[in-house]
Amino acid sequence: MDDLVTGLVLAVCLFHLNTALAVCLDDLSQRTMLTGAKVGTVESSVNCKLQGSTRPPAFSKDGDFIIGGAFSLHSYTQTAYNNYTNMPAPVKCKGRSTAVVVVAFASFGDMKILLEELSREPFPPRQWIGSESWVTSTELTQYSFCAGAIGFGIQKSEIPGLRDFLLNLSPTQVSASPVLTEFWEDAFNCSLKKTPVTEKKVCDGNEDIQNLQSEYTDTSQLRIANMVYKAVYAIAHAIHNAVCQKTNAIAKCDKLIKLKSNRVPVSVCTKSCPPGTRKMLQKGKPICCYDCIACPEGEISNITDSADCLPCHKEFWPNAKRDTCIPKTVEFLSFQDILGIILATLSILGALLGIITAAVFFYHRTSPIVRANNSELSFLLLISLTLCFLCSLTFIGAPSEWSCMLRHTAFGITFVLCISCVLGKTIVVLMAFKATLPGSNVMKWFGPPQQRMTVVSFTFIQVLICSFWLVFSPPFPIKNLTTYKEKIILECDLGSAVGFWAVLGYIGLLAAFCFVLAVLARKLPDNFNEAKLITFSMLIFCAVWITFIPAYVSSPGKFTVVVEIFAILASSFGLIIFIFAPKCFIILFKPEKNTKKYLMNKNQS
Repeated sequence: MDDLVTGLVLAVCLFHLNTALAVCLDDLSQRTMLTGAKVGTVESSVNCKLQGSTRPPAFSKDGDFIIGGAFSLHSYTQTAYNNYTNMPAPVKCKGRSTAVVVVAFASFGDMKILLEELSREPFPPRQWIGSESWVTSTELTQYSFCAGAIGFGIQKSEIPGLRDFLLNLSPTQVSASPVLTEFWEDAFNCSLKKTPVTEKKVCDGNEDIQNLQSEYTDTSQLRIANMVYKAVYAIAHAIHNAVCQKTNAIAKCDKLIKLKSNRVPVSVCTKSCPPGTRKMLQKGKPICCYDCIACPEGEISNITDSADCLPCHKEFWPNAKRDTCIPKTVEFLSFQDILGIILATLSILGALLGIITAAVFFYHRTSPIVRANNSELSFLLLISLTLCFLCSLTFIGAPSEWSCMLRHTAFGITFVLCISCVLGKTIVVLMAFKATLPGSNVMKWFGPPQQRMTVVSFTFIQVLICSFWLVFSPPFPIKNLTTYKEKIILECDLGSAVGFWAVLGYIGLLAAFCFVLAVLARKLPDNFNEAKLITFSMLIFCAVWITFIPAYVSSPGKFTVVVEIFAILASSFGLIIFIFAPKCFIILFKPEKNTKKYLMNKNQS
């Protein structure tokens, strides 16, 4: 294992040496412009321009910094030789730089080119600040204007036994390594190949590396190499202690042991955080120690060891693992929902009930109980109630522009038509009893034409309110993203809240007026006083719509629509049952009471 460690250190050292030797500076015969891509000056005001044109080096890319033909390419340095057609003119600078500090973050190869160019002419004193790559080099002492340079350096140290190992290389060992072969041939100016490609002589084996004076043999300035040396030994000892058996405090290990992936020690404090979590550093512990915190609601992380969680788009929501965003569930009261099916069924049953009642009344239209209290208003009321049941179907299904406008306006107009008919029938009851008084002719002023005009007038006012609402600020479909975080509610925005409450307020005003008149007429003597039935039906109607307001305001999502449909159906069933059910019962099951004599008998209970 010691041979392995020393070999790794040697390879690292020789790699740095080979990189440094690859830069050939002796053949740079042309002077070129010095740019600031790698060298920054403080408060520079020099304006220089290179005269003449040059040919870019081969393999160069945009953003490469070129000095004297040498440029950095990826992770190594390469020298390109350029032939200029004309000798570049001297650099012409306007003004004088006031900078007194030069900060250079560059490799030593690039800095050496720069410093050689600056040393050709007297250079004014400047304070140099450098990086570890060049400020610790021993060659810096040959440039007098760099005296006093300061910088950051890695602590130097000496690796025991490394110099002896390097100086005991034989030509056989060198030939086995391409890196050592290149170094050997360059250091002794000979070729290890028996038929050299270049003009170099063939190495005869008498080359003495111990008499060679170069960076290779100087092991007194080991900085980065010493860090690699310690890192390799740290890993070697960790693996040794992890996989080798201990006997009496002495570790014994098979030289050919094969490491399994689950036996390799892990040099971290905490396991990686999976997607769906983020890292949170543990206070007072190394940076590799952290807790894996689940992403908060509405955010995800789709990579391992994520530092932050990213929020999803407003129409998306994290999945259960919180590692990807998926489209939110879209919710509305549909015909496939249980509630939608129940409400739609009740709407259709109510409409059928209205049609059946109208058929019964039409078949017995000549009977006294149908002709009483204006049969024309009764038929109109049954038609409007059927429309009220059917308009609740417009509230079910995905909202659209037309359905949003239709559902509220149809509901408002049909209910006003209903209440207008009930109000007309209540007024007819009052007028009928007033007409029995001696000398009274009130029925002349409230006959069938006036009754029709009353219904049309009250309904026309509601039509005007709905028309203004639709023209100036109509309802429209929206995606409600605020009620629930994890799903989208499709609903109708009222457009103008004033228009909506004006429609409801007008219905409430007519219902209250009708209820008051029905209460006044409920004790009038008659064997079949319709005012009593109207009183009960309007009581149910008002109770439903009074409780509707707080339920409508507080219901979330699609349940707002459910509350509105329930109010429509409950009030419609209340009207049709309390007004028409007793009459249908007499027509179908008590025909003996369906006589004019029975209806006009005021004293019979």
